[in-house]
Amino acid sequence: MQASKDKVVTMHYTLTDKQGEVIDSSSGGEPMPYLHGYMNIIPGLERELEGKLAGDKLTVNVAAKDGYGERNEAMIESVPKEMFQGVEDIEPGMQFHADTAQGMSVVTVVEVGENEIKIDGNHPLAGTDLTFDVEIIDVRDASAEELEHGHVHGPGGHHHE
Repeated sequence: MQASKDKVVTMHYTLTDKQGEVIDSSSGGEPMPYLHGYMNIIPGLERELEGKLAGDKLTVNVAAKDGYGERNEAMIESVPKEMFQGVEDIEPGMQFHADTAQGMSVVTVVEVGENEIKIDGNHPLAGTDLTFDVEIIDVRDASAEELEHGHVHGPGGHHHE
């Protein structure tokens, strides 16, 4: 069975940057399942996995624009320190969930001033070209519930209580 829309693809992967530094990997753990065709993984990787079969191994280079996007300097802004009431010892690198016009988003603290905190709303991998070493473990039909919900259920996937 080929990876295509409405199929659950289960894969092992190792993600590296241009310098070959490992950013993330499923190696030594459980393989990652995703529902193909539902934007559950970055577009550049999903496009390259189209038509692949269980047992296929490949290296996929994904340009930043097809991964987590290019860096957008407009997503870096200073906000009043009062917005972080109740949080002590705010330091650069800390991440917080923020309610934005586009919905919930993660922001990273870039700089802490006396009255303001500079935050970056870009994904931490925005602007980064990525390389995925992938092994397709399995391709199966998605269940009706998975199709309805738009994501994988069961082992390695999402669970509803």
